Amino acid sequence: MTSLIENIKSRSHELDPCTQSNYTQFQVKHTTLTLGVSFEDKVLTGTVVFELVNKSKTDSVILDTAALDISQVKVNSDVTPFKLAPAVPIYGSALHISIPTNDSTVKVEIDFRTTDKCTAIQFIAGDTGPYVFSQCQAIHARSLFPCFDTPGVKSTYTFTAKSPSPCTMSGRPRASSEAGVYHFDQPIPIPSYLVSLTSGNLLKAPIGPRSDVYCEEPNLKACQWEFEKDMENYIQIAEALIFDYEWDRFDSLVLPSSFPYGGMEIPNMTQLTPTLICGDRTQTKVMAHELSHSWSGNLVTNCSWEHFWLNEGWTVYLERRILGAIAAKERNSAEYGEQVRHFNMIIGWNGLVESVNGMPAKFTKLVWDLQGQDPDDAFSKIPYEKGFFFLFHLETKLGGLKEFDPFIKHYFKKFRYGSLNSAQFVETLYEFYEPLGKKQVLDSIDWDTWLFKEGVPEYPKFDTTLADQVYSLVDKWVAYVEKGGEFTFSEADVQSFEGEQEMLFLETLVEKFKQTQVTPELIRKIPSVYPKYSASGNGEFISRWNELLITFGKYSAGEEVVQKFATWLGSVGRMKYVRPGYKLLSSGVSLEFARETFAKYEQNYHPICHAMVKKDLQLV
Repeated sequence: MTSLIENIKSRSHELDPCTQSNYTQFQVKHTTLTLGVSFEDKVLTGTVVFELVNKSKTDSVILDTAALDISQVKVNSDVTPFKLAPAVPIYGSALHISIPTNDSTVKVEIDFRTTDKCTAIQFIAGDTGPYVFSQCQAIHARSLFPCFDTPGVKSTYTFTAKSPSPCTMSGRPRASSEAGVYHFDQPIPIPSYLVSLTSGNLLKAPIGPRSDVYCEEPNLKACQWEFEKDMENYIQIAEALIFDYEWDRFDSLVLPSSFPYGGMEIPNMTQLTPTLICGDRTQTKVMAHELSHSWSGNLVTNCSWEHFWLNEGWTVYLERRILGAIAAKERNSAEYGEQVRHFNMIIGWNGLVESVNGMPAKFTKLVWDLQGQDPDDAFSKIPYEKGFFFLFHLETKLGGLKEFDPFIKHYFKKFRYGSLNSAQFVETLYEFYEPLGKKQVLDSIDWDTWLFKEGVPEYPKFDTTLADQVYSLVDKWVAYVEKGGEFTFSEADVQSFEGEQEMLFLETLVEKFKQTQVTPELIRKIPSVYPKYSASGNGEFISRWNELLITFGKYSAGEEVVQKFATWLGSVGRMKYVRPGYKLLSSGVSLEFARETFAKYEQNYHPICHAMVKKDLQLV
């Protein structure tokens, strides 16, 4: 086992390659961060105070910054000279601060201001007034405030926000006696990428006994309805699976449409895309995913983005356990709960295959090499789904849920409040299972293939009960395309399907039609067969439906289907839809039309989304 662990260690970086800081030289005892909002100037001004233990008696603190104006630095309350190194592409400018070597503890205070090149924040004209929100994952915190911008460093925080509009931050709200000043505490240590600020005309409504949802009017009631049915059930199921929820409250914030992700697991204030509010509760599984991050990612964190699968693979695993348990409870059937879990696995497998086919091979491994790389370029469904299937493989090999569930509790208790790498994960598996007589099972795992080889893993064995209903309908379509016959299709075909089954139907139809000689004429007939999809406001349906129509329908840029989809792309900011949407316009219509559409709407997108689409459309 020792040689195995050493081999895994040797095949990834010991230190996080995506930070220029000297983070290993210090322990961060506490961080105090104050941010002031200026909607007029579209900047944040702030002060950050680090209370540090100088573990190595080094003579300087080196912090990450990117496009920040640094106005003053104090060390132990004395104004101190500082040096801002020339900017390095991707990673920004290292901030060097001299400190005394004879003190074991040191307090570093920095005054700063964001600039218009800040990639962590977006100012927008909200529906009911000005609005600003931040998003720091993966390495954008350094453009919000000077920090050790690595998930290998975690700190408790005291936050203060100053704004004319209500604010949320990454902690528990505390009383304030000053108008326009908002205080928050975060007693659980968190990494820099989980630091967050939002300010706008925010209101809230309860969705559970320890959960509120925040958003702008007039969407509050719709947001409340979408999430109130299962929120507390999700929390209780997760607690039974792992251990008690430690963050006091699980509140959530539905952000404006430009938010680039489905959700972001900000402690005490999960951020959500408004595309989840579709009036049918089909996308509430995103909430189960973000809740799972309360343990996986937030309590137990990957030590660098090279081991991102430890955050997301575990989170998808826990999410699917929660969804399976909810289904089992609703039908009073453990068997049905497992069928639902496996159905979600099938959808995940399809997404994994699609992502592997569309990503550079080096980013299809579980453990990445990010030396000189932007972590944003590596992000896809692969760490989520390949990470999940690695854990599912371990669950299966080790004997099933009964044998694997005790390890879940052990793993999260062992590493809570800390960060780890893939070698430590494997080492912990051996420590737990070897005394139980499972060493031979673990020795039979092909660790090298799972962790370091490119591509998709071995196809797992699924319970296809729920998927078979979908595949049967797809097979009828394929048979009609290939052999003709009587046209018997109607909307009644999908009437009994759950929302997830409908999504699988549309995406499987696309994949099967790629292997047939389907005609544009037939594709153009399909909207009259299933008019519900053309009328849907659910992004999961809109994206899959238009992939079917535009891929095979031979529509020109001026036709209604294409124009309607292009307009929708301009109204959403979630990268899950935006990036594939522009790729679809590029391949299904023309690169020129995709670029024209992007030029029309690019100001609507978050800086992260904007940069990624520019790369996709070869504009940089």
